[in-house]
This record gives sequence, structure tokens and C-alpha cells, in this order.
Amino acid sequence: MNAYPRINIHLDAITENTQHMVSVCAKHNVKPAGVTKLACALPEVAKAILAGGITLLADSRLRNLKKIKNLHSQTLLLRLPALSEVDDVVEFADISLNSELVTLQALSDAALVKGKRHQVIVMHDLGDLREGGFFEEETLALCREAICLPGIELVGLGTNLACYGGVEPTYDNQNQLVALARQIEEENDITFQFISGASSAGLGLMMGSELPSGVNQLRLGASLLMGIGLNDDPVPHTRQDTFQLEAEIIEIKVKPSVPVNSTALDAFGNKPEFVDRGLRRRALCAIGKQDVDISQLTPVDKNIIVIGGSSDHLILDINDCSQDYKIGTAVKFDLSYSAVLQCMTSEYVYKHMI
Repeated sequence: MNAYPRINIHLDAITENTQHMVSVCAKHNVKPAGVTKLACALPEVAKAILAGGITLLADSRLRNLKKIKNLHSQTLLLRLPALSEVDDVVEFADISLNSELVTLQALSDAALVKGKRHQVIVMHDLGDLREGGFFEEETLALCREAICLPGIELVGLGTNLACYGGVEPTYDNQNQLVALARQIEEENDITFQFISGASSAGLGLMMGSELPSGVNQLRLGASLLMGIGLNDDPVPHTRQDTFQLEAEIIEIKVKPSVPVNSTALDAFGNKPEFVDRGLRRRALCAIGKQDVDISQLTPVDKNIIVIGGSSDHLILDINDCSQDYKIGTAVKFDLSYSAVLQCMTSEYVYKHMI
């Protein structure tokens, strides 16, 4: 494949990561969900995750779940359902995360119309301040109401951490979740299928044997797809060489380092700043800020300096490179989590499965 810009996706590495994480989780009595949102639920990537032993695929967007619904896996909707989409939630998600009674009522009605019983996990906020009731009585009351709704089945309690507020999963906050789950089970004479503790951010806690035994699900995306966990640190014995960007050089010129009489704002409304390195050999690549945050790109060639860019152009300093870059050469970049997400979302970046 010679189309650029392109993101290379190493499916074998994703399967290896998944196999390792499924094995490690099993030792701690945790059955992970495989989160596909980073890869926009491309079926090839979802299949690579399933090949690693995952049996439940999860995503934040219904459009993504529709892509993978026929892969013979259970599906979990991670983002709270919108009232406008409850019919599709029941159709394409076996399980959904919820925090609002009116939404649960709508899901129940939609499920009854379709002759289904939709499973739900109620979310409780342990301080990260995204979704879920913050007060225990609020969550307890919602669970009591959910149990009474005929079209849904309350199958678990969950929480989200380290996504918005930067709150790290700890033994104490995970134990709070377990204690609340046990209280709900006892008061309502039910047994939860899932106590869903955290994302890949909870792996360090689990691998350090500090995850409370009641937590039996982690929602793993970054660790499977990129081999990273909390604070983007590498997860031991996983691969980080899963995604790599290639962008083609379309111009090479020797130019000054500082624009001549720069007084205006750039195309994004910012006042640019420049480092004067004198005359330098520069390369333009055919990718830009519309596709990816260029500050999140790391050239594989350590002698390349990312200078900046605009909507459709990436500007590189190649003056000190030993490689003889030419017009048409594809420059390779390692990517942060957010850069992978942006490249996968951009329709202008080709997806190349390896």
C-alpha cells in the first residue's frame, strides 16, 4: 500500500497484548472487556482483540458497535445512552452503562417493544466527576428503580476513573465500589454479574495485587491496543509498536528559521513563536492539524525536528539528518494515545492493516 498519510496497524501486536492481558487478568479473577474506541471499532482490529481471548467488546459510540455487532461477541456501550438513541442501544448493545432513571425507563420500553431484555450496569462516581451518581443514596435509589423495570436487567455496578478528573484507581476507592455493590445486592436480593472497576488505569493496582477481590471487570482499551496504562506508562510484557504514522514529503527547501516580518496570527488564531537556527533544510509533509495534533508526533529519526504546521501541512527540520530524504519519501512517526485516536478518526489518514 503506497497511499499516504497512513497509519500502520500491527494486528499481531494487538493480539499478543490481548492474550497477555487476558492471562494476567485471569490470575486475579478479572474478565476484561476489550474497548475498541481507539481504533474506531475497525472490524480487523476487533477481530485481533477477539483472537486474543476477549469475549466482550466495548465502545463509546453506537456507530462503532454497529460495525462489530456480527463478530459473535457480546457488546457493551460505554458512553451513557442518549434518549434519542435508545432503540439502537437495545438493538446493537447487549449491555449499557447508565446513570439516569428516565433513560433506564426509555431503554425498558424500547426493549419490551423489541421483545428483548436489555442488561444495564449502573455507574457510581467515586470522585473523578464524570458520569454516575456521586452520593451513595442516589445510586442505591436508582438501582432499586432499575430492578423494577421489566425490559431491563440490572447486572452490575461500575465506576470511571482517571479520564476526566485524573483520579487514580486505588484500593480504597475500588473497595468503596465493592462495598456499595454488596449493599445493593443484599438489599435487593440479587447477585451482580459485573463489578466494573476501572479502565487500563487500574492495571497497576491489579498487578500489584491491591485490587479488591470483588472487582471482576476492567474495561481495557489502551493496554490492549497500545500496551500502555495509567499516565500512558508501558504495561510490562506488552508491545507499544502497534501504531505508526507515515507521512509523505512533498517539498524540501533551504529556508530561514524565522518568518519575515511575522505580525499576524496563524490560521488557528495563535501568535506563533520561532527559534532562530539560521538557514535550515526543511521538509513539508502532506498531513496537518486537521488530521492530528502535531505536538503528539515523535519522529522515528531522532535527528528530525518537528517545527510546526498548518491545517494541511507538517513542517520538519531535516538539516541534521544522515538519511538522504527526497520528495516522495515517507517519514515515520511514533504516536501518543491522542494522536492515534485523531489519526484513526480522520478520514484523510489511510488505515493500513499489517
